[in-house]
This record gives sequence, structure tokens and C-alpha cells, in this order.
Amino acid sequence: MLVSALLTSVGINSGLCVLFFTLYSILRKQPSNYDVYIPRLLVEGTSTRRSGFNLERLIPSPGWVRRAWKLSEEELLSSSGLDAVVFMRIITFCLKVFLVAGIIGIFVLLPVNCTGDQLEDVDFVDFSNNSLDVFTISNVASGSKRLWVHFCAVYIVTVFVCCLLYYEYKYISSKRIAYFLSSKPQPHQFTILVRSIPVSAGSSISDSINSFFTEYHPSTYLSHLVVRRTNKLRSLINDAKKYYKRIIQLQSNPTQRSHGCFNCFGLFSRNVDLVDHYEKKLEDIEENVRLEQSEVSLAGEEIHAAFVSFKSRYGAAIAFHLQQSTNPTQWVTEQAPEPHDVYWPFFSSSFIRRWISKLVVIVACILLTILFLIPVVVVQGLTNLSQLEGWFPFLESLLTITFVSEVITGYLPSLILMLFLKTVPPVMELLSSIQGYVSHSGIERSACDKVLWFTIWNIFFATVFSGSVLYQVSIFLEPSNIPSKLAVSVPAQASFFIAYVVTSGWTSASSELFRLVPLVWSLIRKPCTKIKDDELEVPSIPYHRDIPRLLFFGLLGITYFFLAPLILPFLLVYFCFGYIIYRNQFINVYAPRYETAGKFWPTVHNSMIFSLILMHAIAVGIFTLKKLSVASTLIFPLAILTLLFNEYCRKRFLPVFTAYPAESLIKKDRADENDAAMAEFYDSLVTAYQDPAFLPIHFSSNSDSIHSPLISSAEV
Repeated sequence: MLVSALLTSVGINSGLCVLFFTLYSILRKQPSNYDVYIPRLLVEGTSTRRSGFNLERLIPSPGWVRRAWKLSEEELLSSSGLDAVVFMRIITFCLKVFLVAGIIGIFVLLPVNCTGDQLEDVDFVDFSNNSLDVFTISNVASGSKRLWVHFCAVYIVTVFVCCLLYYEYKYISSKRIAYFLSSKPQPHQFTILVRSIPVSAGSSISDSINSFFTEYHPSTYLSHLVVRRTNKLRSLINDAKKYYKRIIQLQSNPTQRSHGCFNCFGLFSRNVDLVDHYEKKLEDIEENVRLEQSEVSLAGEEIHAAFVSFKSRYGAAIAFHLQQSTNPTQWVTEQAPEPHDVYWPFFSSSFIRRWISKLVVIVACILLTILFLIPVVVVQGLTNLSQLEGWFPFLESLLTITFVSEVITGYLPSLILMLFLKTVPPVMELLSSIQGYVSHSGIERSACDKVLWFTIWNIFFATVFSGSVLYQVSIFLEPSNIPSKLAVSVPAQASFFIAYVVTSGWTSASSELFRLVPLVWSLIRKPCTKIKDDELEVPSIPYHRDIPRLLFFGLLGITYFFLAPLILPFLLVYFCFGYIIYRNQFINVYAPRYETAGKFWPTVHNSMIFSLILMHAIAVGIFTLKKLSVASTLIFPLAILTLLFNEYCRKRFLPVFTAYPAESLIKKDRADENDAAMAEFYDSLVTAYQDPAFLPIHFSSNSDSIHSPLISSAEV
């Protein structure tokens, strides 16, 4: 009865439906929807299309769970890359942390909290309408020696998390080096991106690049390719693709091919074959594309940026790390991304435009953060019945119904917040795309950081410090008051965050398995257009959406484990589901679009260190309010040691994620010296970074060799 009341008090009655839905997802096979789950298997040649209704696929079966469980890390590395391995290491890291913290929290801290006598007025008969304070540290009397148990727990978990972080950082950095040494020669390993190229009068950008690198890098310089403005060209190609898809759709539905039209007087009409009509338009666009490609290939359309390739990885690394000119604003170098990872539209931006774009993105992020406080305030109002009755007096009679009040205060606030959060990742990705990054991976890593800190601020701090924006800002303007404010506010929101884990965490796990949004979208799209098998696009996992969610739940677990340890079982359930579900998704659904070789891990490490420091700040405030000043004083050395540990890891491991060491580069170059295929690789390196907009297009039925560009864009 006590457990039932406990679940009801945080709105878990509705959450149990989510758990049942997730458990059913775990037992059943994958949905039979072709467009959602089968594209990757078709690409790999391991699946055939099933047609018609198949009852067997609707019968629960744990077979896919067994296959996901047996997947080894080496198999995951070979099929999905090192980024997928890092993603799964995040989940296993959290499982290890919360397993240890859960044992301490549930079997040690929770009994200490429950046997406290600080909250003597709790009515256990009507427990469902009371808060969870009796299970939190708030129930321990001020000055009680039992608080030393919480103090020791903070020390133990901090040491364990730091040791585990060190092991993971060391393991993933070694995996990154091993992944590099075992990889085949890749164009981005031999290439750098050069910006702000100075040009003397009477010469072109290509001439300047050739003369500069021939003089200062004579033994390693191989070739270069100048970037050009292709915005108009890309627009034409997009129009051609639209007409081509329209033609395919009309050819699959002959009843729509004919269309009546009137002459200028409106007296006579004739039938027009829409396929022929669009074919003619497509031929005209292809001709315009060919002419535009020829015009863009001229020197006047060059941008002061180029991909410069070298004969060795070490030569490219030297050119990347050294300042090339006495003027640091000229010949600016950066690492080149993989050719298919290049974000070409941004190359058309000038230096001033890039600088302005960064300012615009900063302002936009601030405005988005402020505007997002509106749904946060609404959510906070829903958690307080008296405040809700004040806002909407006509709901007073309805709110007296027990079931309605439990759903509104327990489940509905987290659900509303989760729906608003769905819009954040795509918005942050859009803002990052105009910030100046030249690769899709750079955009996604930047969006990941933005979503993470946006979530921490707007979900954690905005919920804890509920109030106006000025009130929240004033708290951080007085750093000395932060621990005391956290100590008062954080334990009071325990029930909300438990419900948030259930609604956002468990629901996201089950929806990730079913992929409901792609499923519904494919069902809507199928009647409207005919999709060929070779047109299906294999999805890639949205790291900028999923990694921040994992790290935010990690922050909740670390900060609440000694305050309200009851949250830990719910987090363990979520990460257990995530462990199986995401392994299945990497096997059957997602395929890597790019490879950063584990560059997401520094973000994970920094987030965990921040979570530990936040826990220490809360502990200082708690022990101060509980009149255990000695314990609060002894927490300060722990926070300092944690920061020193973070600095050591930054010096020890972070450089490996920034650039590969000379030892590895030279070893890899020497291994390739006797490789006969390197001559062919150097030939392909010359055109590896050619803009896809310059490739010939052949959409219309009359396309032939005369539609190729008049002038090649490759310059050596």
C-alpha cells in the first residue's frame, strides 16, 4: 500500500502505462513497416522485402533482444564506427555509476531518510497527496550525526565516478588511436582547409596557393582545389530533383498524366501530357545547370578558401599546426572533414558574414532560452494545485477529483515539457549550421553542446529556481548564495524529476524502438508518392538529440542520489532499456553518416565533472542548513580535487581528440610507403573534395554526354 501511494504521489499511475508499452516493445519483433526499419538491411544486402500482412511479426518474441545482447564491441565498431561505441559507453558508464550509487542510496541512505523525525506532520493515511520529502534528506533532523552517512556517500560516489571517468577517457583515447592506425588512407587525413588566402594583383587564388605551398612546403605539397560559389547552382539542381520526382510520380499513376488547359481566349482546350511537359522543363534546367557550372568554374567565382592536399599525413599535420604567415589572419588553416561530411553551402559566406552569424546565433540562443521559460512556468503552475486554482477558478470543482488532480500534477507537467523539448534539437542544429562550421559533424557536435546546456538550464535550474528571469539571473550574480538556494530548492523538486524520468525517459526509449514519427510519416507519404527501393535513405542516429538526454539523466542521478535516492531505480530502468534498444537500433536501423572517431567523449566527460561539482555545491548548502558546518567545510577539498582531476584529464587525454600525435602519423605514413595502391590514392586525392554541385546530372531521358560541364572544376 505504501508503494502504491508512493507511485501515485509522483504521477506514476499513468507512467505505468509507459512501462507496459516499453516492456511490450522489448518482447515483440520489429514493426513490419518497410520504410522505417528495412533501408539499412537492403543496403547491406541482408534483407528481402515482405509484402502483405504477417501475423508472425506481431507475436511477441525476445529473439531480437538476444541478438542485441550478444553484439560485441568489435562488431559494433566495424558496422557503426567508433562514435556508436562511444555512445554505448555513455550508457554503460551511467549503468555502472547508478548501480553503485543505487546500492548505497536504496540500502543505506533511504532507510536513514525514512527513519528521520524532521517531518513529523506527514499524514501516511493520505500519503498520495503529500510530497516525497519523507524519503529525502529533508526528513533527517538538523545537526543529526546521521548526516555523516550522506557525507561519506558523497565522497564514495565522487571517487568512484572520477576513477571510472579516468578509465573511460583512457580507454576511448586508446581506441581512437587504434582506430586511426587500422584505418585505410582517407582523404581528410592528407588534407587541410585554408581560408583567408591573400591574392596579389594580376594572379588568381589558385596561383597564390600553388606558389605559396610550393615554396614553403616543397617536399610534402601535392595539390589543391579552390572552393567556389555554388548557391545558384545548388538551387537549380534542387529544382531538377523536384521535377524528376514529379515525373516519377506521374509515371506511376497514368490517370494523372493528362491535364486540360485553355488558350489565351479561353475558348478551346486541349489535353497536355504532364510527363512530356515536365520532361521539357527538366531538359531546360539541365541545360541551365551545365551553363552555370561552366560560369562558376571561371576564376571570378572563386572563394578565398581551398582544400590543400599533401603527400603524407605528417606533412598535412605540420601545415595545420604551424602559423603560415606573419599575419595570423591570413592563410588560416583547419582540419579538413571527410569529403562526404563537408557542409558546402557555408563556404559562400564571407569573413564578416561568418562573424555576424556567430553573434546572431548567440543572441538567438539567449532569446530561445528566455522564451522557453514560458512553458516552464506553466509546468510549475501545474505542479501546484493552489496556484492552478488561482489561475483558473472555474477548474476548482474538477480539481477536487483525485484522479484528475493526480494526472495534472504528476504526469501532465512532464509530458508538456517533453513535447516542448522535442523542438529544441532541430532548432539548435539550424543555428549551428549558420555559425561557421564547414562539416555536418561539426554542426552536430556544436548542436549537441547547445542542447545539453539548454536542457540543464531550462529543465534543471529553471525548474529548481522557478520564478522570473531576473530572479534566476540574480541568483547567479551572487555566487555565495547559490549553495543555500540549491539546498532549499533541489530536494523540493524530487517528485517532479522522478515523474520526468518516467515520462521523458521511458517514453523516449519505447518511441525510439518503434520509431513512431517515421512510421506515421511513411504511412502518410506512401499514398502520395511512389518510392523506389534505391531511393530509400538509411537514417543516421541524431547524436545531438540523444546524447544530451543521456547526460541530463546522468546529472539528475548524480545530484539526487544522496538527496532523494528513490530516483535511482527509475534511472536504472531507463538505462537498461536504452542499452538493449540502442544496440538493436545500431544493428537494424541506423548507419553512420560520418565518423568523428569518438570526439563526443570530451563533452561527456565535462558534463559528468559539472554534475559532480553541482552535487558538491548542493551538499555544501544542505550540510550548512542542517547545521553540520564541519561536513560542509570538508566538501570544499573534494570539489577542488575534482577540478584538479579534470585539469589532469584535459592535459593527459584531450590533445588526442584534437589531433593525432606525430608518433602515430609517422608510423602510419611509413606503413603506407610500400603500399602499391598509394599511387592510385594520390590520383583520387586531387578531386576528392570536388563540390558535388559540379557533378553532371542526368535526370531527363534525353541526357547524354553533351550535358557534362564545359570546364572541369578540378585545379591542381
